[in-house]
Amino acid sequence: MGLFHGETLARRLPGVRLAAVADPAPPAGLGTRLGGPRVVGEPGEVFADPAIDAVVIAAPARFHTDLVVAAAGAGKAVFCEKPVGITLADLDRAIGAAREAGVALQVGFNRRFAAGWRAARALIDDGSVGTPRLLRSVTRDPGGFDPSRVAPGTIFLETLIHDFDTLRFLNPGAEPVEVYATADALVQPEWRSRGLMDTAVVNIRFDNGAMAVAEACFEASYGYDVRGEVLGSGGMATMGDGRRNGMAFSGPAGRLVETVRGDQELFPEAYTAELAAFVGAVGTGTASPVTGEDARAALAIALAAAESVRAGRPVRIDEVEK
Repeated sequence: MGLFHGETLARRLPGVRLAAVADPAPPAGLGTRLGGPRVVGEPGEVFADPAIDAVVIAAPARFHTDLVVAAAGAGKAVFCEKPVGITLADLDRAIGAAREAGVALQVGFNRRFAAGWRAARALIDDGSVGTPRLLRSVTRDPGGFDPSRVAPGTIFLETLIHDFDTLRFLNPGAEPVEVYATADALVQPEWRSRGLMDTAVVNIRFDNGAMAVAEACFEASYGYDVRGEVLGSGGMATMGDGRRNGMAFSGPAGRLVETVRGDQELFPEAYTAELAAFVGAVGTGTASPVTGEDARAALAIALAAAESVRAGRPVRIDEVEK
């Protein structure tokens, strides 16, 4: 993800200059691939550079909060990949650091910038969908992951976190009140005893009465599958079908369509648009469209879902807050 963001900053956004990349183990040719920025090993070297206005953080999740705090403390606007933190205290620390420094903090919830999801939100905002009643968000990864590198809780904190934000985005003005989740190791059953859950379904009840389902699985044999749905009093909006293009081939074996195989293939425009929005916020001094508070709300759902699996019962959001 860091490489894709680097390429976006270097090549896809006019008026932006990628000045430096911090990577403790940079791949060969990284600087050349990204148009010649300075490549350093420590992020502190980037934060200390007065010529740099903003930073994009795409490190492993466990480092995000400290990097956000350090960057904000150095006066840099911050774009951070999800999750910004893995506890609510982490989120509060990151939000507080950005607020105290007076810098923008934007979170990488890219689906808000995908064309289908933006179009659905527009229909919700103009009243066409009516009052949301049932919502659904799906994430199915293409598989091939190394279970030894997946921390317990990842399916909630790093995968379904997108779906939790999406459900809030498609139910504007409402907040979740209760979560009930089930999860298991169905892709890698031998890792169940080590706490790795690779398949999960989460039921969420919102304070406006709407009911939502988020589901995820770390392996879909047909590719990368992300979809959404919202049913309201005035109609239904659906998003995403996983097709690589609009072509379908009909032959002796039936009708076949090509499906995408990765997130960057499915969402290149959204990944670019979210950074364009961040750059715009930094340049104009306006608020970022996806805030630390949005990240905190999604994390609360994730933590409630993880606790629901452990406890085997519904968990209220206010329990997690306490």
